[in-house]
Amino acid sequence: MAAAPFQNLIEDFSRYLQTFQLFLECSTEQQCMREFIQKTLPEILSSIGTGQDTINVMGVGSGTGVIDLDVLHQLRLLYPDTKVDNEVVEPSGDMLHRYKELVSKTPDLDHITFRFNEMTASEFTENWKKRNTDKKMDFIHLIQMLYFIKDPEATVMFFRSLLNIHGKLLIILISGDSGWARLSKTCHAEVCDSEQCQCINSGDVQKFLDAIGIPYSKYTLPSQIDISECFSPGDERGELLLDGLIEVVDFSKKASPKLRAEVLQLLKHPECSREENGRIMFNINLEAFILDP
Repeated sequence: MAAAPFQNLIEDFSRYLQTFQLFLECSTEQQCMREFIQKTLPEILSSIGTGQDTINVMGVGSGTGVIDLDVLHQLRLLYPDTKVDNEVVEPSGDMLHRYKELVSKTPDLDHITFRFNEMTASEFTENWKKRNTDKKMDFIHLIQMLYFIKDPEATVMFFRSLLNIHGKLLIILISGDSGWARLSKTCHAEVCDSEQCQCINSGDVQKFLDAIGIPYSKYTLPSQIDISECFSPGDERGELLLDGLIEVVDFSKKASPKLRAEVLQLLKHPECSREENGRIMFNINLEAFILDP
């Protein structure tokens, strides 16, 4: 098959940041994750730090740290007198800079030690092995990051191996039943031959966990995004949303009219979207997995 004529969105970091900000504005993705962290996660983490002076936490693919600080706040409420050692893994120097700025502006974090690792998950894995450390983690979260991993199964297994005896591993990614998963599986071969972004979804994770026999708890995080502007030719926000959904740069400019029409038809399909007050709401439900050691 000929090489795809599209550039993967992650290769144009400026464009990627634009789509990321627009997604935050148009979707309920972060709200649904924060609701899970505030309402469901505390009970899950209620036993990880019992009797400990320090809780070891690790965030992989932490981005700007907004979700990380939500997690750390919940831990503070659960364990008000316990110190936290927080290992941050994020390959983007720009994202880490924003994370550090957020930390500097957030009060009451003196009990937390932040260790920033500007590395991919694979680089961090090799670095950790070279450290030859027996340090164990009480909580590790892999939130919306397995898409960028060449071997998601090996990545999950490695980080699970770092858990303390009462530790927990949280994985959050797009639901296999979501419109976004259907779109990715349908369009990926035509628009992207890069290894930088995989089509993995919660169904793939569940499949390999079941195959290996690893028990888990699973939670659905309902989420949607308003994609109405995608159906207005030439609309700047709509074009940006399309790039984000399909994960390529300038999709509308480079796609054939036939491919663009097929994508728009799929976006509007009842299995992917619903109409609400004249707006098109695209299903981007997430699923969360909790793994024990």
